[in-house]
Amino acid sequence: MISHSTVRRVIGPLAVVLATGLVGGAGATATSHRAATPGSSGIGDTYFPADGNGGIDVQSYAVHDRYALASKRLRGSTRITLLATQDLSSFNLDFLLGVRKVTVDGVRADHAKPSEHELRITPAAPIATGTTVTVVVDYDGRPARHRYEGESNWLANGREAVAMNEPHMAPWWFPSNDHPRDKALMDITITVPRGKEVVANGRLVDKSSHKSTTTWHWRADEPMSTYLAFFAAGDFEIDRGTHQGLPWLVAASKALPPRATRASMRQLRRSPAIVKSLEADLGAYPFSVTGGLVTALDPGFALENQTRPTYPALGSGSTSLLVHELAHQWFGDDVGIDQWRDIWLNEGAATFMEARYAETHGGPAGAAWLQSQYAAFGAGDSFWRTPVVDPGEADIFDNAVYTRGGMALQALRNRIGEQAFWTLLPTWLSTRSGANGSSEQFEALAAQVSGEDLTGFFQAWLRDRAKPAKTADNGLL
Repeated sequence: MISHSTVRRVIGPLAVVLATGLVGGAGATATSHRAATPGSSGIGDTYFPADGNGGIDVQSYAVHDRYALASKRLRGSTRITLLATQDLSSFNLDFLLGVRKVTVDGVRADHAKPSEHELRITPAAPIATGTTVTVVVDYDGRPARHRYEGESNWLANGREAVAMNEPHMAPWWFPSNDHPRDKALMDITITVPRGKEVVANGRLVDKSSHKSTTTWHWRADEPMSTYLAFFAAGDFEIDRGTHQGLPWLVAASKALPPRATRASMRQLRRSPAIVKSLEADLGAYPFSVTGGLVTALDPGFALENQTRPTYPALGSGSTSLLVHELAHQWFGDDVGIDQWRDIWLNEGAATFMEARYAETHGGPAGAAWLQSQYAAFGAGDSFWRTPVVDPGEADIFDNAVYTRGGMALQALRNRIGEQAFWTLLPTWLSTRSGANGSSEQFEALAAQVSGEDLTGFFQAWLRDRAKPAKTADNGLL
C-alpha cells in the first residue's frame, strides 16, 4: 500500500488431512471423550485482537455476490472450506453484513452476531480436530453503512465500486478469517447490472450475460490473505496479453476523463515489464498472472491486491508507485506478515525496491538515496520517534514505516555487503513463499546469512526512537 499523503507461491501443496469425521456423524463421536470448546473470536494480533479467529484454518473461499451499483446493496452467498484445528463447539468468522442463513456440511447451523464484526456459528454437532467442513453463509446488506476499527471502507458511487483497503476489507463483502496469517484459495463470482464490467484477482474463468445482469467469475491460482482479495465493478477499458510467458490483464475506469483513462492504460501496460525487472533481484514472480486496475473513485492510496494492484489515475510520473505495488507481490502478498506490527517488512521493502529500481534504471545509487534521506530528517524530527518494528496500531502506515524501513534495508546492504544482502532477500522470499514471517525472523536470517551480530544495527534502525548514529556499524559510512 502507498498513500498519497505519506510515502505511503503458491503455498506448497495443501497438507492432506485425514478427516476424523463429519459434522453430525463421526466428528461428533470423535469428540465424545473430550469437551469441544468455542474457537476464539481473534487470532491473536496485538493491534487488532478481534481480527481473525481461533480453531479454524480456511482452505478456500467461493464468493458469490450480487451488487447493485445504484442502491449500493450487496447480496451474496460464500462457501468456505475450513479445517478445524481444535474440537469446536462453535467458531467465528469476521463479517459486517446481515446474515440470513448458515449451513455446515449442508446442515442448518445456529448463528449470532455478538458484535457487529463477529459472526458466531454453532453447528448442529461439534466438529472434531482435523475435520474439514464446508460452511455456507447467505447474507445481504449495504456495505457503506458499516464501520469497523474506525474505518468506513466501502468505496463506491452510483457508477463504480472497488473493494480495496488495508488492513481490513473482506468483512464488508464476504465472511472470512480476516488476518494475513490464514491464506486460502480465492474464487470470486460477482453479478452486476448487464453491460457493466467486473475485475478481480487472478484470471477470468467465465462471463455470462442474462436479461438484466452480467456475471463475472474470477479465480486466483494461489492462496492469498483476505485483505488482498478485491473486485471492481463499473465501466472499464480492459486489455490483456502475455509478456515473456507471463499473462497480464489491466483495466482503467471509463469514468475518468478520456485522456486520464488512456494515460492510465499506458502506465498499467508497463506492469509485466516491471515485474520481470524485479525478478532479477527477488527471484521468480510468485503468481501465475499480473496486471493492475485504475479506479475513478478517490481512494487516496494504491493497494497491492494480489496479482492485480489497484491505483488512482496514473500519469507519466507513476513509475515509483507501480514498482512499489508490484514489489509487494513478493513482500506482503507471497510472504505475508505474522502480525500487523510487522508491517515494515512489507512497506519498507517495497520502498527500498523503488530506490533499487531507480538505481538500475539510470537513477542515483541506493547508497546515495540513503544519504539524502538521512540528511533530510534532523535529529529532533518526529520521523525518528516511531519505532519501525512496532509503530502502534494508529501508525502502521506512518511515513517512518515506509521510508525509515526502506532506509534500514539499504543501510543493511551497506553493512553486510552486496553478496550477503542479495542472498538474504531471495532466501527470505523463497523459504517463506506462500507463508508468513515476523521482523524477528527476518533479523535472525540476516544475521545467519551475513555471519554478523546485527543486534545493535537493528536496534538503531528499527527500535530506537532516535536518529541512528552515522557509523559504519549502522551502514552509514
